[in-house]
Amino acid sequence: MYGWIWRHLPGGTAGKALLSLLLVLAVCALLLFVVFPWAEPFLPFNDVTVDG
Repeated sequence: MYGWIWRHLPGGTAGKALLSLLLVLAVCALLLFVVFPWAEPFLPFNDVTVDG
């Protein structure tokens, strides 16, 4: 998969490295600001029960 992305990016090695870094940052931003906030209510991490 990474080879396919590398072959389809335009430019030379430096351009491909910069574009791949931008792609990684874009995916991280998408996960941080869209996917994780959407999925957070469905996760059981805040379901804490205390008996006492």
